[in-house]
Amino acid sequence: MTSHALPRNAGLPFDPALVAAVRVNTPATLRRAATIPARRSLKKEWQAAWLARAISMIDLTTLSGDDTPGRVRRLCAKALSPVRPDILEAIGLPDLTVGAVCVYHEMVPVAVEALDGRLPVAAVSTGFPAGLSPFDLRLREIERSVAAGATEIDIVISRRHVLTGDWAALHDETAQMRAACGHAHMKAILATGELGTLKNVMKASLVAMMAGSDLIKTSTGKEAVNATLPVSLTMMRAIRAYEAMSGFKVGYKPAGGVSKAKDAITYLALLKDELGDRWLRPDLFRFGASSLLGDIERQLEHHVTGRYSAAYRHAVG
Repeated sequence: MTSHALPRNAGLPFDPALVAAVRVNTPATLRRAATIPARRSLKKEWQAAWLARAISMIDLTTLSGDDTPGRVRRLCAKALSPVRPDILEAIGLPDLTVGAVCVYHEMVPVAVEALDGRLPVAAVSTGFPAGLSPFDLRLREIERSVAAGATEIDIVISRRHVLTGDWAALHDETAQMRAACGHAHMKAILATGELGTLKNVMKASLVAMMAGSDLIKTSTGKEAVNATLPVSLTMMRAIRAYEAMSGFKVGYKPAGGVSKAKDAITYLALLKDELGDRWLRPDLFRFGASSLLGDIERQLEHHVTGRYSAAYRHAVG
């Protein structure tokens, strides 16, 4: 199972002056983000190494209305053996797994049983994806998922608090969710595609971390716009600023829209540039993805065999 060796983010008291002081140079952020894809060109062994690292940081996810126990068990089997064994042997990583499996609360017991402690189980809670169920029920959902064996909880913030500028309410609610998580690590989903501006993204990131989030995540994957490089750059810089003021390292998770191997390398390059090598580990970075693994597997097979296989040969669940 993924080790969380770093101290938990204890959070900070809410500071309205800190939030009010946030500034984001949007044109500069967009320019910087646009340079990232062109700055990294990895070939052969280097590309394979980065793609293997990306696999180790995937939250392999199924969040569909037609999820079944059988689908979740197949997903867990794929999580434990994400690439054909002969390919993993050829690149020298026979024991490679993904970072975690992410499911709805109803499927937590199935995933816990299937993984048998070998990987973390993450549950999406708090009225995912809208986060508009009664607040007491959102807290109870967290508690029930933890009791069922989830060791990571992906909560969704109340976007209305961001859009109305009620940062104190956002901090209070998120802190209560963090308390309900207990020993489980909390990943706060900001739903950045619904927050309007990069300035709001920066403020929401800081408030979520001040409330004790162990990791901040872009999206539920259900919004019209999910992870983007400008949003990722903004959130990574919020993480850097928070570490400077608190001493705590907080993780980052782009979710939704990252489906190609080349995109994964782009995000990892941005992560390395902005936050450094320590974030290139599963305890501080995750991809929220389902289809990404299949494309990475195809690239690794090409690296080893010189041939591309059909995409349908790399089903996830």
